[in-house]
Amino acid sequence: MPGGSIGPGLLVLLGIADGDDEAGIVRLAEKIARLRIFQNDDGRFDHSLLETGGSALVVSQFTLIADTAKGNRPSFSRAARPEVAEPLYDRFCEALRGLGVTVETGVFGAHMDVELVNDGPVTVVLESTDSPGRTSS
Repeated sequence: MPGGSIGPGLLVLLGIADGDDEAGIVRLAEKIARLRIFQNDDGRFDHSLLETGGSALVVSQFTLIADTAKGNRPSFSRAARPEVAEPLYDRFCEALRGLGVTVETGVFGAHMDVELVNDGPVTVVLESTDSPGRTSS
């Protein structure tokens, strides 16, 4: 199945949990677009995705919502059902685009092969302030 491809920017793995809502998703998109995680000439994290003109590849990833507290098999019962998660995923991508970020997407609910060239050891986990949803970029 075809999916998106980007150059420099962020791979956003977006997990949507029960209780996540549109307001939280939009705030998360704004946070990601403005998060200063790209280095300046001195090697300090000082530039955002908006400032660098980078793109975002947004991939739905319900497995980020896994509960591994009991046993050896993760539970995904906190993940939002697809009919709830997909419109929120679409809204997240729309919010990023509305901020001026070029957004490519994976295929919602599909098994995908995702390739990443990581420029430095930067992986950040962000959680919505109003709900248990997560994203990793």
